[in-house]
Amino acid sequence: MRSTKTELRPRDGPPPDRSTCYRLVGAQAFVPLGRGTHARAGHDGRWAPRGVSTTETPPSDPPPRGGPLHTPPPPVRPRGLYDPFMLWQPSLPERYLRTAPDDLARAIAAARERLGQSLLILGHHYQTDEVIRHADVTGDSLKLSQVAAAIAAERAVQHVVFCGVHFMAETADMLTPAHVKVILPDLSAGCSMADMAQYDDTVDAWDALHLALGGDNWNGRIIPITYVNSSAAIKAFVGSRGGACCTSSNARRVFEWAAAGGETPARPSEEIKVLFLPDQHLGRNTAAAHGFDVASESCVYDPTLTRRGEPLGGASADELRRSRVILWAGHCSVHKLFRPEHAAAVRAADAATPDRPKTTILVHPECGKEVVDLADLAGSTEYIISQIRQAPPGSRWAVGTEFHLVARLAREAAARGVEVRILSDCQCLCTTMYRIDQPHLLWALDHLTGEATGTPKAVNVISVHPEVRRDAVRALDRMLALSKPSVATVD
Repeated sequence: MRSTKTELRPRDGPPPDRSTCYRLVGAQAFVPLGRGTHARAGHDGRWAPRGVSTTETPPSDPPPRGGPLHTPPPPVRPRGLYDPFMLWQPSLPERYLRTAPDDLARAIAAARERLGQSLLILGHHYQTDEVIRHADVTGDSLKLSQVAAAIAAERAVQHVVFCGVHFMAETADMLTPAHVKVILPDLSAGCSMADMAQYDDTVDAWDALHLALGGDNWNGRIIPITYVNSSAAIKAFVGSRGGACCTSSNARRVFEWAAAGGETPARPSEEIKVLFLPDQHLGRNTAAAHGFDVASESCVYDPTLTRRGEPLGGASADELRRSRVILWAGHCSVHKLFRPEHAAAVRAADAATPDRPKTTILVHPECGKEVVDLADLAGSTEYIISQIRQAPPGSRWAVGTEFHLVARLAREAAARGVEVRILSDCQCLCTTMYRIDQPHLLWALDHLTGEATGTPKAVNVISVHPEVRRDAVRALDRMLALSKPSVATVD
């Protein structure tokens, strides 16, 4: 069985009439199943949507058996240059699925001890407690990648196991030294928001927007920004077109830079429009904070509508011409669950108990603008954590972000007499993040130690091709040049 490796690389040969196309190749098995579609194969394997692809022959090895209902992947059929496809996550042997959680934890600890300083485990804030306890470093996605790069420069790290999602592992691979292998324990741990911005859709949108604005006769430019919660291909698209990445904490600074013309300040009478990918809510909230009237000066480009035959992603030509910011129709599946009525319920509960301290509503800017407008405070994950940890005893908080992070903050704050609850009564969970669990973590570590097959090897290695890395890092570097690294937080 070949080791599972995902590589993002440019298409062979010069691309016709457009910039470099990026594809993912080298997964154990893959097949296009449609855009943005999550599909399962039996009970012992998972499909995960990932990027764009050209015709490629997958490895001949079938996914490993071991599940009770083994279903081999469908045969691969020829693909067009810009077709999306799915990555196959191999099934786990039954012993991983049947082992008790405490026994899994002990086995993971033993594997970590065997691997020593060569291993670094990163745990994202949204992970479950059973995974977080094994992490050497806990944080948001960009911070984890930056810390991994710093640690790898100081000690002999060979493998970084990223307990997060696919785009995070890509960023870690781009920022760490070339000899470091970045491993994602479950390839199906993706990000629905990142998958909402596919490379081919974005190139098509870029061309259509410029054509609708007058093409070469238009006295203006579009400056692209992408949230770091995006694929390496989208980061490269933005980087190759003079744009920058942003995080939820530095989005306003990056937006200000882009609205002024980016690296080339706007000329007199030149029109500048900002294309914000892939999260429309962060883009809308940032544009509003910048002073834009988002009701009249923004439009939404929805690639799914373009594929159904509607031009300009459903926006009219008039909307596009008057808009100063073009918002990609993406969103976070967790933060979209927070609604204005949840904030209204908190206010009503406060009104019913006037003798108690008022509740401070604190939300993430990936929430809709109508929720952010009703909140007392809005900020990145690190900002949310900082606010709760600095909260005075007796204060009460309703937090609009991922459930497990809020639960950990609530337990920690309770010891100081601070009351923390999630804003919504529903459990707002990042379901793809939870595909990284103890069985998959141990499976990945057992391959590194040789316990799984008798020969040490890395599986589920995430590798970004140097040409893609070059342009993507340009977008990251422009962001970092605009903000202090200490505040470059995300999620």
